[in-house]
Amino acid sequence: MFRILFVLDVFNRTVVHAQGGNRREYKPIHFSSRICDSSDAIRIVDTVKPREVYIADLNLLEDIGKREKNFEVIQGVNQRATTMVDAGITSFAETEDILEIVPTIVLGTETASIETIEEVALNYPGRAVVSIDKKYGRILTKDPAMPNDPFEIVKMLNKFNLQDIIILDLDRVGTTSGVDSQFLSKIASISEHNVLLGGGVRNIEDIETLEKIGIEGALVATALHNGSLPLEKVR
Repeated sequence: MFRILFVLDVFNRTVVHAQGGNRREYKPIHFSSRICDSSDAIRIVDTVKPREVYIADLNLLEDIGKREKNFEVIQGVNQRATTMVDAGITSFAETEDILEIVPTIVLGTETASIETIEEVALNYPGRAVVSIDKKYGRILTKDPAMPNDPFEIVKMLNKFNLQDIIILDLDRVGTTSGVDSQFLSKIASISEHNVLLGGGVRNIEDIETLEKIGIEGALVATALHNGSLPLEKVR
C-alpha cells in the first residue's frame, strides 16, 4: 500500500503552513486550511486521523528557543499516529531524547553528516530515516564528505540499516507544483531502501504516478489542506 504521511510543521507548539522553504515566513495553518479551524497539532490529528505523521520541529531546525519546546506536542501526536520527527540533528548525542518520544528519527542532509548518519544507523538500526534535502537544485549539506550528486548519496546510504530515505525538495514544499517523475524513477531504481517524496504532490494523479515509478510513499500537507487530496488517503 502506498504510504501517505501527513506533515506537521511545528513552530512554537503551533502547526504552520510550510511554503517554499522560507521557514521564518510560515503562518499558522488554520489561515489557509480547508480541513481544520485550528493550528493545534493534537486537534488537527484528531480531525484528520492519519496513519503516519512526519513532524518538522522548526524550533530545532532553526535553533530557536528551548530544545524541548515542542516535545509535549510531539508526544501527543505520537500517541495518535506513528510519528517520525526531523529535529535538525547535527550529532549522535542529539538523537537520544528524540527517540525516547517517537519511534523514528529523520536525519536531514541539511544538518546531519554522513558520519552521524552512520553512527545513528549502527546504534539504532531501522529507526532512522535519511532525508536528502534539496533547494535551488542543490543538496543542502555542511559536510564536505557528502556528495553533491543525489544519486551518489543514495548509493552511499544503501550500506546503512535505515527505515526509509526521503527526497525532500524544499523548493516544491507547499507549492503543489507536481513531481519530477524521471528523476524520482532513477532514485527508486538505485535505492535499496524504500523511497518517500517530500514536496510538490498535487493530487491523486501524482500519487498514482509515484506509485508506478516505484516510490513507496509521499509526505503531504498542502494537497490535503486545500482539499485536492481526500483525507481518506492518509487514514
